[in-house]
Amino acid sequence: MKPSDLQPLLSELAADRLAILKRHEAAAVIVAHYDFNNTYQYVISREETHLTWLLTALAEFGATLPPASSTLALPDVGKAKTAEPSLYRGVLDDDARELGRFVDRWRPKVETMSHARHRNMLKVILGESMEHKRLFEQAAAGFEDVLGRRTGGVARQGGVLPTRWQE
Repeated sequence: MKPSDLQPLLSELAADRLAILKRHEAAAVIVAHYDFNNTYQYVISREETHLTWLLTALAEFGATLPPASSTLALPDVGKAKTAEPSLYRGVLDDDARELGRFVDRWRPKVETMSHARHRNMLKVILGESMEHKRLFEQAAAGFEDVLGRRTGGVARQGGVLPTRWQE
């Protein structure tokens, strides 16, 4: 890969990564199930880190972070804001599939890169994306302890509000 090919590749991958992050942010607003929402918060935090790495890499070329490559629609979960796990299966399955498509699209391109530092950075991003895919698959299957088990046998109750502050 020529150095002149590296910046466009990084920009294109960053645009795809940003589209997925925006989708996950939108999903976190509608997924009221507490444990599943925490999964989104964890994934979003890591994806923001990925974008920081990509922004730093792009800055080496004098480039900035591009806009999202697309807008990824959310499946309809209805108007109810409940913590019922099965209500969010479509959203979670869709996010797992989208992450799989992202990795499938980018893995062959990353493998051919000759720039070792950026190739290794992108391999970490793709590896973590596969881990996020697994988390969404587990949640979609109804497994509520995606990020860990509750201590003391405390029952699950309530859910996450769609907005952070309400007065």
